Amino acid sequence: MVVKHTGPDIHSGVLEINGTSYPCALGKTGIVDGKREGDSGTPRGAFKPRELWYRSDRLPKPETGLPIREITPTDGWADDVNLPEYNRHVTLPYQGSHESLWREDHVYDLIIPISYNDEPPVAGLGSAIFIHIAREGYTPTAGCIALKQEDLLKVLQSCDPEAIITIE
Repeated sequence: MVVKHTGPDIHSGVLEINGTSYPCALGKTGIVDGKREGDSGTPRGAFKPRELWYRSDRLPKPETGLPIREITPTDGWADDVNLPEYNRHVTLPYQGSHESLWREDHVYDLIIPISYNDEPPVAGLGSAIFIHIAREGYTPTAGCIALKQEDLLKVLQSCDPEAIITIE
């Protein structure tokens, strides 16, 4: 699986897998080297998909070779550089800065955390880098890769923990 910049906007990309290309949104500042927390860049490199998180109240269980977890209202992801849970799943309520995985919009109905800055996480190098559902018009992300829901469901069918996502 390869993700690369395409088009006139720095945040426009394409994800290629098994000979098929899917348009995707990238971080507001495009693909970056030296990713930092809050820079809105999508990190360059090769990563593995860790697992699939999904909203079972909105979608049937997707077909994938990845481990699957259902998102609940108490699921969050820590982005507080001063706490040891940085770039890890946390249970809400949580005292530090975090993202809620249970959202009103549909962007996080499907989330694949990738292996960026997670073995172990280094504070300040970026957190919560996911593949998730794109907003209307493929508007830029905060550093994630975002695809239309139907495209992401197709991509998931070819994913397992040994897959490699190359962001170039």
